[in-house]
Amino acid sequence: MFSFGPCSSFIYPTNEHSQGFTPHCAQLSGPKTVTETYKRYFHRGISVKTIELPNSTTTTTTARRAEHTNSVAAAGGERDQVTSFKVHMASSTTDAADDRIPRIASTIRVIQDFPKPGIQFQDITTLLLDPRAFKDAIDLFVERYKDQNINVVAGIEARGFIFGPPIALAMGAKFVPMRKPKKLPGEVISEEYSLEYGTDKMEMHVGAVQSGERALVVDDLIATGGTLSAAIRLLERVGVHVVECACVIELPELKGRDRLGDKPLFVLIS
Repeated sequence: MFSFGPCSSFIYPTNEHSQGFTPHCAQLSGPKTVTETYKRYFHRGISVKTIELPNSTTTTTTARRAEHTNSVAAAGGERDQVTSFKVHMASSTTDAADDRIPRIASTIRVIQDFPKPGIQFQDITTLLLDPRAFKDAIDLFVERYKDQNINVVAGIEARGFIFGPPIALAMGAKFVPMRKPKKLPGEVISEEYSLEYGTDKMEMHVGAVQSGERALVVDDLIATGGTLSAAIRLLERVGVHVVECACVIELPELKGRDRLGDKPLFVLIS
């Protein structure tokens, strides 16, 4: 079994969808957390876990990955991907021992050297292959926001389009796609944001939202926070109140939440 202290950190090369997680506490409400240590093996679709339950509690944490290693299977030389991660769970709407978050985390695959050497890509397509885990992820978001009078769920291109619509439908809210330039056919309003080298833009249809509406901004992952911060500015320019940003995964060492200003961020796995 792998176990890690609360301040352990393991740094890897990173970009917007890369591996390399260090401890970070998300500001969530909830009375308790349960710490579990898992080892998962992505080999022929089998996931094996070991669990350690210390007697400590905290009030503000989410699921947390701590280390990633690779091994080669002894039989046939097949490559097994082994990931060990520490999971801290807290929610205002679920029991502290809720097993949905570790189940979601166990389905997310890490692809080595994609899209270029040195990058460890967080692949949520394997989460989508597991209907139970996918539903769990949607349910966790819906449970958090269903009583917050959300009118708009704004999804960031492209994987925000996967998680945003079912959340919106479950809450009776409209879904608004936030797209890259020249993707929307009608009149648009745009917001520029900075990249490591250069800039890009995010666009939204004029009239898609109305002043005074309450919005949730959704994406699969936050790394540097550039796209989420652009979405917030774009919505606020037309008078929308952004309640919160929500992502499945956070890469906390890239400090993306710092770019969100005073807007809260909710994540399932970090």
